[in-house]
Amino acid sequence: MPYARSAVDLELVVPAFNEAARLPATLAVVSGFLADCPWRTRIVVVDNGSTDDTAAVAVGSAEPVATATVARDPVEVVVAGCSRPGKGSAVRRGIESSRSRYVGFIDADLSTPIETLHRAMAELDAGATAAIASRHAPGAQLVRPQPFGRRLGGAAFRALARRLVPGVHDTQCGFKIFDRVGVQHALRRCRVNGIAFDVELLRQIRRGGVGSLRSRWRGPTTSAPPSARCTTVRLPSPTCCGCTGWTCDE
Repeated sequence: MPYARSAVDLELVVPAFNEAARLPATLAVVSGFLADCPWRTRIVVVDNGSTDDTAAVAVGSAEPVATATVARDPVEVVVAGCSRPGKGSAVRRGIESSRSRYVGFIDADLSTPIETLHRAMAELDAGATAAIASRHAPGAQLVRPQPFGRRLGGAAFRALARRLVPGVHDTQCGFKIFDRVGVQHALRRCRVNGIAFDVELLRQIRRGGVGSLRSRWRGPTTSAPPSARCTTVRLPSPTCCGCTGWTCDE
């Protein structure tokens, strides 16, 4: 059973497989951002069976980080191990052991600007069960376009995923924040840990509201400007008579 941590307002899980080169910069950016936020936060790095120095680098980065501009408690970074392969296994390890009000996961390459978190938290505070960044919602921007082959494969995958999770433009963007109770309940019904993990998780969590955040996706770098605009979509309860599809809040 995954170990449990004390409750904070928000925990961010970073699944990491052979990410020793990128983790220091990512953790520095995320910790610095969170230290200036009004929430009590924690970063949970889950080493997913790496063969490089990911675990050692994460442990070395687990020193409390604070900024000189805001007199708040420093951001805690903890490291957990996960020997089961697959991103889903690492995410599950981090989320299932959480006791915090909100918990989510972000990519180790920080492709989605961490500043997107402000809007995500606003959507959750407004009652959404999940807030997910999207590279393909109307108004989203790809700062660094992907190769044609990857775009083609991604389009095919999205076409299939939209049939399983109607209304979600981008199931695979690695920036998803949840109400902890809701996502843990959904995870109990999930069985997939590979590429379709996100699709199954969102499908299981459909009974809540899913906020889809229009993002400025930049690829594996930390130098691009932050996210600009966001939008929200709501999924009506399937038990609500006469409610079908999604409504959009502009």
